Amino acid sequence: MKIHTSCKQAIQDCLDSQTFAIAHLYNDEKTMNIHIHDCYEIYYSISGGKQFLIDSRFYDFHPGDIFFINQYESHCLSQIDNVRHERIVLSIYPDFVKRFCTENTDLDICFSCRDSRFGHRLSLSPEEQKRFLYCIHKLSQEAGFGQELLDQAAFLELMVFLTGCFCSRRAEEARLSANSRASTESAYLIDQILSYVNQNLTEELTLQMLADHFYISTSYLCRLFRESTGTTINRYITARRITHAKALLAEGYSVTETCSLCGFRDYSNFLKAFTKAVGISPKKYAQFS
Repeated sequence: MKIHTSCKQAIQDCLDSQTFAIAHLYNDEKTMNIHIHDCYEIYYSISGGKQFLIDSRFYDFHPGDIFFINQYESHCLSQIDNVRHERIVLSIYPDFVKRFCTENTDLDICFSCRDSRFGHRLSLSPEEQKRFLYCIHKLSQEAGFGQELLDQAAFLELMVFLTGCFCSRRAEEARLSANSRASTESAYLIDQILSYVNQNLTEELTLQMLADHFYISTSYLCRLFRESTGTTINRYITARRITHAKALLAEGYSVTETCSLCGFRDYSNFLKAFTKAVGISPKKYAQFS
């Protein structure tokens, strides 16, 4: 098919044929006013760079970047570097690409889908760039028998490839966002649990009581606490009580008083836990202190 050397020519060809057209541009480019088109556009940067403004959102445009611009979305070049910018621009008639959409393959999604996590730009990996240029090369073959069918097949191969990249990146962005949100929520919950434990050391603190207080299951509480702190919640409670017991003994409290004030319900368990953690009995610790 014919490869245009002007965006204006490609857009007009696209609208006249109601299919698609390609422009391969090498010349120096000047900034332009904000404008809109009746067709979809795909911009691909081969070399050089610039800044794009699409519907009041700025994007840096680097080699290997692709921009999907929907019908009637305003866009312009807001900044241009001093390097000659080689790029490929595809103009696509919206109804043409929608014609090939299926229940499982929505080729229109790159243009119609806009959410807060994923916008217009798609940065291709080196291998993906090779694949893109390979498809463009197939479209730029000289005319021959059945060329219009081959062009259509190559165009669909390109759109399936780009749509797959778009959906994959969008899903990954959503996964990372969900993980980040879950991580923030988990950190907040752990902070709340630690604060509650430290403020209630003298009270009975069982796993079930803590789970009920924070409206979570005991299994989730155990897993979350261990992943976040590297220890179990029972070990943490015991360690905090032993630390508190050492402070009380150093202040002159008796062993019996300390056992009660740091939350141990059983004197023998207190003696065993303290001796194991500190290396000496509570009575000897008090004497040394």
